[in-house]
Amino acid sequence: MTKRLRRAEAIIWLGAALLGNVPTQGQSASPQGSFLEVEGTRLYYEECGSAPQAVVLVHDGVLDSSAWDDVWPEFCKHFHAIRYDRRGYGRSPVATAGYYATDDLAAILHHLQLKRVAIVGSSHGGEISINFTLDHPEMVERLALVGAVVGGMPYTKHFMDRGEVLGKPLEKGDVKGAIAAALNDKYLIAPGNDAAKKRMAGILSANPQDLTHPELELPVKPALPRLGEIHIPTLLLVGDADIPDVHLHAGAIEAGIPSARLAVISDVGHLMYLEKPAEFSRIIIEFFENQ
Repeated sequence: MTKRLRRAEAIIWLGAALLGNVPTQGQSASPQGSFLEVEGTRLYYEECGSAPQAVVLVHDGVLDSSAWDDVWPEFCKHFHAIRYDRRGYGRSPVATAGYYATDDLAAILHHLQLKRVAIVGSSHGGEISINFTLDHPEMVERLALVGAVVGGMPYTKHFMDRGEVLGKPLEKGDVKGAIAAALNDKYLIAPGNDAAKKRMAGILSANPQDLTHPELELPVKPALPRLGEIHIPTLLLVGDADIPDVHLHAGAIEAGIPSARLAVISDVGHLMYLEKPAEFSRIIIEFFENQ
C-alpha cells in the first residue's frame, strides 16, 4: 500500500462529528499498563484477567487502544486480555524509522510468553491481524475482524476522493481543520449515535498524535491471494452504515478464508465498539468461547 493510500485510508475513518474538546472518559491521567522496549522505541500495553484463553485487541488506524475502553471490562472478565498502542498512537512514541507492525505484535506476545492467542483486529488493525496470522499461524487460534481491510484489495475512487478531501488540512498541519472537514462524514459513526461521537472526540482530543504522527509502517506481501492459508475460525463484523469499500473487503475476506463467516451489525458504522459496546462484546465473546 502506498503512503498516499494509507494516509487517505486513515483520514477517512476520522469522520462523523468530533464534538470539540470533550474529556475522554475511559483513559486515566497516568498509565495503568507497562512499556515494552522494542527496537529502540517503546510500546505501551495493558493486560487484565486470569482466564486461560488469551485475547489481544489491535486497534484501528485513527484511534489508540483507549478505543476499547467500553468493551475492555467485559473482555477482562472472560479472558486474559491484552491491548496495546501501536507506534505513534496513545502513549507509544512515534516511529523514527521503518518498521513492521506484525513484528511489534509478535514482540508483545513473546514478552508476555503467550504461545496461542485469539485476535480482535479493527480496520487497519484487522489487516495487521490477517498479516500476523499468515506470518505466525502457530500463534493464532481464532480471529475476529471488525470492519477490516485486506492488503492487495483495491479501493474505489469514491474512497480515495473522500480521503483526499478530508486529508488536505492535515497536509498543512491543521488538525482542527481536518476534524471540521470530517464532521459530515456518514460512515464512521452511524447517525444518531451521539454518545459514540463524544467518545471519539474525547480520545482524539486527549491524544492528537493519533492523527499527526508520521506513518512509517513498512509494506508487506499482499494478503488477499493468501487468505486460503488461514484455516482457523474467523468472524467478520461489519456495520451496516460503514463505507461500501469495507463491505467489499469483508466479502473478499469471507470468500478467501475457508472458515470465515460474516455478520452485518445494524445501526452502526465503522467503530461499532464505540456505538454498541454491549452487543459487540457479546458477539465476540460468544464466538471465541464456543469455537
